[in-house]
Amino acid sequence: MARRPFMAVLLCALATTPAAAQSESANALRGREAAAALMRGNLEQAIALYSEALEDKALPNDRRAIVLNDRGVAYARRLQHKEAIEDFNKAIQLYPEYAAVYNNRGNVLLGLGAVKEALKDFDRAVLLSPGYAAAHSNRAGAYMKLGQIEPAIAAYSKAIKLTPNSAAALSGRGRAHLAALRPHGAIRDFTRAVTADARFSSAYRSRAEAKMLIDRNEEAIEDFSRAIAFEPRNAEIYALRGAAYLETGNAASGIKDLAKAIELNPNSGVFYAARGFAFAKAEAFEDALADFARAIELDPRSPKPYAYRAWTYRQQQQPELGLKDIERALKLDDKSAEAYWVRGEINETMGRAEAAVADLRKALTLDQRLKSAAQALERLGVNTRVAEEPVAEANFERWRVFRRGLQFVATTDEFPRLTVNLEMVGAGQPRILEWDVKKPPFAGIGVLRFQSGISNGEETEQAAIIDLQSNSVISVEMQRQGEKVAQWSWDDGKLVVATADGITDEFQLRQGKPKEPPPQVQARRPEPRKPKTLFELLFGF
Repeated sequence: MARRPFMAVLLCALATTPAAAQSESANALRGREAAAALMRGNLEQAIALYSEALEDKALPNDRRAIVLNDRGVAYARRLQHKEAIEDFNKAIQLYPEYAAVYNNRGNVLLGLGAVKEALKDFDRAVLLSPGYAAAHSNRAGAYMKLGQIEPAIAAYSKAIKLTPNSAAALSGRGRAHLAALRPHGAIRDFTRAVTADARFSSAYRSRAEAKMLIDRNEEAIEDFSRAIAFEPRNAEIYALRGAAYLETGNAASGIKDLAKAIELNPNSGVFYAARGFAFAKAEAFEDALADFARAIELDPRSPKPYAYRAWTYRQQQQPELGLKDIERALKLDDKSAEAYWVRGEINETMGRAEAAVADLRKALTLDQRLKSAAQALERLGVNTRVAEEPVAEANFERWRVFRRGLQFVATTDEFPRLTVNLEMVGAGQPRILEWDVKKPPFAGIGVLRFQSGISNGEETEQAAIIDLQSNSVISVEMQRQGEKVAQWSWDDGKLVVATADGITDEFQLRQGKPKEPPPQVQARRPEPRKPKTLFELLFGF
């Protein structure tokens, strides 16, 4: 929580009498001791010292407000929320222009779930102090809790502009991009966060989640491992790494990680359901069924263990049992994508192709990231694209733009297996501006430039770097932000992009050809001499 140092305020006042000077000195000492205790985490001592300072009847209102704010911070850290808010309220009555106290009260209210009230406090703090980066960042967090992603990104961007190396603000904006299904934008922010603070474990974890969205699962496993190194008791990270292992086909490592997650949190039905699914993929069906039973016991209202158990019954050639579990899952949640996916696969097994396709499409409509449903549709020879709406005046040459749910995507019949997510950074809709297929030594690399909305009053453009051989997007770079334009350097298989938002990204796209050594210029000799050794014969020395 941001706060103005109590000591600095006390020392700047002028004493008018020797007695006042002595009182001022005593208050300054208490303030220094209280701040030190707060920094050490000795909250009880800090509260006692701040309380002593407040007993001084001659303390001016502004200084009294600062002491109340600091004591409120100590109370908040002790989770004494009622006392903290009371101190913040008194401080605001005494010093209504004090931005930090609004920010701090907002943080407590946010933690208590009073999000709208917290947002009002952050708004007030920003109004009083427009350069208050922490308040902008906290306001963004409130927007996130309200599901208002674009305002959150704008607020985080303001905080980052004020403090470019704030790992917390960068990671926060990354989470917002991730929530908006903009994994490449998220990865760039998370990378900046861990560059600013190499021990920021949550940014490694979040970057790994973003990489899983674009099938970079091996890289995701590396990032989850980094996060685990800093948080070895965090069960969720083990479970996420286990899921990444499953995506790579390494069921044994996935089961091991999920077992560790269960060891750390044995009362999580989610972890048992996930391990059960991993066992089922490894064809350890008895272990799988035992885990599903435990998951249902711990969380009987969750549809996932029923859906996963149904898939297991399908693998055991017992589709009728599977359909009974699907019926239970859909009664619990009629929007369970996993339930529709599994029922689609069961229908496929039973020869009901039309019903299978309908269920699988329904699953993808509910969750576009459900790869198993997409793979099942492809197996049935069905187009996996769901509910796409053409975007007028957004196309370019053979490229076509569609709205898919909350996202915009671009496709071209030239590369039918390629879909490019046009990641927006602001209000508006995309429009493709340029398509450039590179020549050797970058053959097989394309760059798709597109308008990406208006952010903080500035028009933006992004550029997707595409590997045409693997039909995948390597990165999405900020090409233009207002009047700032990115600088691209292509040299010997390596691409360096100094982006419009102040980041320099580097990519080894193709193996460069070895450079030929410069020609040797020899000094003229009066007469050429005959080489006397094999070394001289071969190398001209």
